[in-house]
Amino acid sequence: MTLTRTTLMASLLATAALAAPFQSAHAEASPKLKKEAMAGVDARAKLVQEMVDSVFSFAEPGFQEFRTSEYLTAILEKNGFTITHGVAGIPTAWTATWGTEGPMIALGSDIDGLLGLSQYPGSPVVKPMVEGAPGHGEGHNSGMPLIVAAALATKDVMVKNNIKGRLMLWPGVAEELLATKAYFVRAGMFKNVDASIFTHVGSNFGTGYGDSGNNGMVSVEYTFKGKTAHAAGQPWSGRSALDGVELMDLAWNMRREHLPLTQRSHYVITNGGGQPNIVPGVASVWYYFREQNFKSIRALYETGTTIAEAAAKATGTTVTKRILGYAAPNFGNKPMAEAAYKNIQMVGLPKWTADDQAFAKAAQTANDQPIAPLPTTIPPLSTPETRGPSMGGGSDDIGDIMWTVPTITIRFPSNIPSMIGHNVQSAFAMATPIAHKGAVAGAKAVALTVLDLLTTPALIAKAKEYQQTVQFKDEKYDPVLTAEDQPAIHLNHDIMVQMRPKMEKFYYDPSKYSSYLEQLGITYPDLKTGK
Repeated sequence: MTLTRTTLMASLLATAALAAPFQSAHAEASPKLKKEAMAGVDARAKLVQEMVDSVFSFAEPGFQEFRTSEYLTAILEKNGFTITHGVAGIPTAWTATWGTEGPMIALGSDIDGLLGLSQYPGSPVVKPMVEGAPGHGEGHNSGMPLIVAAALATKDVMVKNNIKGRLMLWPGVAEELLATKAYFVRAGMFKNVDASIFTHVGSNFGTGYGDSGNNGMVSVEYTFKGKTAHAAGQPWSGRSALDGVELMDLAWNMRREHLPLTQRSHYVITNGGGQPNIVPGVASVWYYFREQNFKSIRALYETGTTIAEAAAKATGTTVTKRILGYAAPNFGNKPMAEAAYKNIQMVGLPKWTADDQAFAKAAQTANDQPIAPLPTTIPPLSTPETRGPSMGGGSDDIGDIMWTVPTITIRFPSNIPSMIGHNVQSAFAMATPIAHKGAVAGAKAVALTVLDLLTTPALIAKAKEYQQTVQFKDEKYDPVLTAEDQPAIHLNHDIMVQMRPKMEKFYYDPSKYSSYLEQLGITYPDLKTGK
């Protein structure tokens, strides 16, 4: 068959389009616009410090981020953003939107703390502010302040230069419970979004694309119901719900030997009964089932449910289940990651002082962690090839948004290398100059990447095409949520009723103190390691 010139040209263009996702999107915003955006972030460095310190002081766990959300939305509303509260049926969730036409870019980061990790910032040793209270032992207090600063700086550049576009800011509520982003997607929060940038605290500066190698997850609580009886006088008349829980846990631990190496599963008994002389009539156990892809996540969850049902039959009890959260595997967008990485290189790492490095070393020394200085070199762009095979690991429900719109995660350097995650060690630096500088650097990278997206239509087109032709080639979004599943907004309520009055005494007051460390009477850097 002989091709006409027109047919040949069409064929070449189609071939080029298919190849496009594998190529870099070279066009970007002008140096002038980027210089203006970085200056706008620098002008808000003080605001970043105040926001980072304030959110640290609120230290609210998942679904209880009321003060944090009130504080951040007030700043955004003051700067012209329209706030919608209670999105997806979650009281502490919200969106902040600005702009009326052009591409919509979503910007988000998590805001919740962790139970039991209260910690004085700027101390290199374990020192709770309120014994037993929650704290920011991962550093989520820094992410949304970064996003707010990036959005305000970008908005100024857009207005000044008549750049069309829309911004939508949103918080990651209850991320530590993996409990909301799937509901955000189900509620349609991202249906009009063209691209999404997410940030997460780290100890270096970078981004990546492709399958990240982490695990997706189902969070589910199984509740067994039996029959009470006098545990000594008439035990034969009872049916122990706790026996059902314990038998499930025993069976699951035996089953682990025959599960793939990539799975991660763990549990806590949330209700073991009332007192020993009453056969427990109700008992519950809360499981996280983690695996690498949608099919294996569902299979692991179904295995757990089968074991729960078998345990109920064996103990003469009944069992019901409630999904408390879900997280899809993470998959970053290549064209967006390449653009963001170029901006990360342009921004560069913060200029760490001798005090910053000394505090980092003191924290590592005091806690017997490997000595590693605050970074001075940006690592390479993370790719499936550089990461290598994954044996599984943690989860992040940003994955649900990644499977909805083109999305990347930018990790920014606000924490200390070698610190244990989900531990008070990861709170040491999170209201110090280390956290402040890292958040400012991250805000610049986000602002520059937003400008690239808004001024380069080809970048958004390539991002969408990569998602369709590469990300969706072998898998599609397949969460286990049903229409009946609802956000578990009851979680952490009781603990905050108990702890909030004690924690309020430590809230940061930026009208009186230049920093949270000053308010707490902490001299930076505190180098007392106790060794």
